[in-house]
Amino acid sequence: MSIMRLWHGEVAVEKADEYEKFMVERAAPDYSSVKGLLNLFFQRKDEETKAHFLLVTIWDSMESIKQFAGERPELAKYYEEDEGFLLSKEKHVSMYNIFYHKEYS
Repeated sequence: MSIMRLWHGEVAVEKADEYEKFMVERAAPDYSSVKGLLNLFFQRKDEETKAHFLLVTIWDSMESIKQFAGERPELAKYYEEDEGFLLSKEKHVSMYNIFYHKEYS
C-alpha cells in the first residue's frame, strides 16, 4: 500500500517565484534521491500577500519515507535555505494510506 505525505508552507508572495525555483532545483533532487519515491507534486497558490506551497509525495512504504525524513517521518523536514523564505514552519506533515488509485488519460 502506498503512502501519501503532504507538507504545506507559506511564503511572502514577493519571494514566491524564488522559492519555487529553490524547490525545483534543491528540494526535488533531494526527494528524488530516495529509492521508493513514486510521485512528486509541488503546487502553489498565490493570495494577495502570501503564496501557499503544497508538496505531495507518494511513497512505496514507511521505510522509504524514513530514509528521506528520518526516524520520525511525521515531522516536517526543512532545508537551511527555508529560513529566508518561510513565514513559519509547520512542525508536522500529514500522511495517508492510499487504498485506491486509478490513472486517467
